[in-house]
Amino acid sequence: MNRLAPDDSDARFLRRVLWLIVIAAVATALYLAQDLLILAFGSVLIAIVIHALADLYETHARFPKRPALIAAILSVLGFIALMVWLFGVEFRAQVNTLVVALPGLIDQLDDYMSQSPVGAKVVDAVRAAFAGSRVAQDIGQIVRGAGQLLLNTFIVLFGAIFFAVDPKVYERGLLLLIPPAKRAAVEDALGDVGSTLLLWLRAQLIQMTAMGTMVGIGLWIAGVPSAALLGLLTGISEFIPYVGPLAAMLPALGLAATAGTEPLLGALATFALVRIVQTNLVTPYVTGRVIAIPPALSLFAIIGTGAVFGVFGLFFSGGILVVTYTLMRSLYLREVLGEDIPPSRERRLFTAKGTPREPPATDPKSDSADDSPESLA
Repeated sequence: MNRLAPDDSDARFLRRVLWLIVIAAVATALYLAQDLLILAFGSVLIAIVIHALADLYETHARFPKRPALIAAILSVLGFIALMVWLFGVEFRAQVNTLVVALPGLIDQLDDYMSQSPVGAKVVDAVRAAFAGSRVAQDIGQIVRGAGQLLLNTFIVLFGAIFFAVDPKVYERGLLLLIPPAKRAAVEDALGDVGSTLLLWLRAQLIQMTAMGTMVGIGLWIAGVPSAALLGLLTGISEFIPYVGPLAAMLPALGLAATAGTEPLLGALATFALVRIVQTNLVTPYVTGRVIAIPPALSLFAIIGTGAVFGVFGLFFSGGILVVTYTLMRSLYLREVLGEDIPPSRERRLFTAKGTPREPPATDPKSDSADDSPESLA
């Protein structure tokens, strides 16, 4: 008899310690690879957009599956090229005006606020917070490393294309890491995430289009310089909830102030009216059918995402929040607590026991064995 051999309670304790070490190691690795994770998440979002466009080409244009996917990829690349052309060619003069005028506007705001003791304290606090913030460091890195930003853009685009071409390969590989008894539940949760992200992206597109159009028209009526560019920037900024529209409003008000008092008042009225319409009409109608996340939770989640991942994390904070919220509903509320939350409908790769399903019979007349929409999750 070996008296030094651990008993059952000691063995359980050692297993728990080992699991804690493994979890801590994985969490540390994920934290160190946070930039890579953000790029991968951006690739997944674009891949979902590609598949949504491919479904539209299949349904409405009657394209076969592979040509529809190629057309969707070309559409996304064409949209990105259009945005580059707008900012680099069409709006070049407006961009130069904004860049040249912005430092002077900031100095004017600084001088105006520094006239009072309270304003001076606010300016000093903002400068101190911004100088030591993660966002300030990231912005400095963006300014100093435009080549790195361009490289990250290419990585995201190529990653999105790879994900979009055959998403089930990556989903199957992820599910094979899960114990067989849990694969069906995790696969249902991944399906829910893919479906919810697709609906959320559609809602974001509608909100961005509505916001940018209304702001651009309102600023043009008010006589604000570069109204078209400011409307486009405001529409894009709507992708970052709460923080983005506020950041886009500042240069618009600054340029309006250079044009006079009436354009400034008109710009203020434009943003106030657009925000009222967006908050009370557009957003509830568009997002009410997708996912209802409390505003306070959204705000603090966005701040937390920016603190962890920096300025790049802000761009994907809404999507990360949607993924987290959906996984909590699917894995915890449905699978652990037994709440009646139906899973999304899509082709499953594994059975309820965790064994792989038999692939469907291949139709020689089609480009793929399964023509049902695939969810990238």
